[in-house]
Amino acid sequence: MTKEKEVLSEGMKILGIDTSCDDTSVAIVEDGRSIQSNIISSQIELHKKYGGIVPELASRQHVELINYIIEEALQKADVNLTDLSAIAVTNRPGLIGALLVGVSAAKSLAYCCQLPLLGINHIEGHIYAPFMEHDQLTFPHLCLTVSGGHTLLVEVPEGWENYHVLGSTQDDAAGEAYDKVAKYLGLGFPGGKIIDDLAKMGDETAITFPRPMLNSGNYQFSYSGIKTSVRNFVEKATKNQELPSVEDIAASFQAAAVEVLVAKTIRATREKGYRTITLTGGVAANSLLRKEMEIAGEEIGAKVFYPSIRLCTDNAAMIAGLAYQKYCQGQRDDFDLNASANSEIV
Repeated sequence: MTKEKEVLSEGMKILGIDTSCDDTSVAIVEDGRSIQSNIISSQIELHKKYGGIVPELASRQHVELINYIIEEALQKADVNLTDLSAIAVTNRPGLIGALLVGVSAAKSLAYCCQLPLLGINHIEGHIYAPFMEHDQLTFPHLCLTVSGGHTLLVEVPEGWENYHVLGSTQDDAAGEAYDKVAKYLGLGFPGGKIIDDLAKMGDETAITFPRPMLNSGNYQFSYSGIKTSVRNFVEKATKNQELPSVEDIAASFQAAAVEVLVAKTIRATREKGYRTITLTGGVAANSLLRKEMEIAGEEIGAKVFYPSIRLCTDNAAMIAGLAYQKYCQGQRDDFDLNASANSEIV
């Protein structure tokens, strides 16, 4: 019996690494679902004063932290390197310098421990995240992946391959618009949770911001226009001394942003005949988006699944979890594995 067959029959522990952006994350996952550890070191405080992520600083911080985070993940899972069956790493897409830190660490571990190496698509990892916590999740289904870098409507088949992207953003991603609006309003970084919290205290009907491409007849998104509308409104209202509260602005902006996401997803679900929707990515942590998607899904008889907050943001658990599926499909990567800033899911 080969080592691979022995590993699969006894339980397979994969160490996953994700350094795609500004979080340094390492996780140990058994058999694709059982999270033994999922360590995430945030760089928010480092980048906050710049109002956004500085790629060079992010890469440097990954270099400083990666060995410590690997050790912490192993200790938290109570495993040694000899207990591992494979090493997985996000190698696409993301900030190229940040990705290279994770890829280099993963290749070093795989080489020294003589373990299989698997390069994983970060977006595909987000798509996989709900599967780790919901046994009842069925295939095929429709996934809305929405974050600071991506806004995608994806048809997800059984087998975690041959995805079909129905629509994507034509300019800014939804999460990017949140960050830029928050920065313009002087609210801080990152903007998603700040605006979500403020919106709960505001009136979403106070200001009517546009819903770009809401009735476009396709599944494409656009968030640059909403961001610009907020700026134009604030400048005009300030000049006329009629500026509403920041809570009302936040609530009105969020209502517009969420309405488009929900409407496009529900229309695609209905037109494509799906009965299951997954919501994932950093913006999937948004309270209004979760609420409105569940209500709209129930109206058309579709179940909505989303991960816990910790699996919505960038994390290595989803990378290690998906790597188990890819390993079982036969994926193995050579030590010439490289990082790529851009990549499509296939």
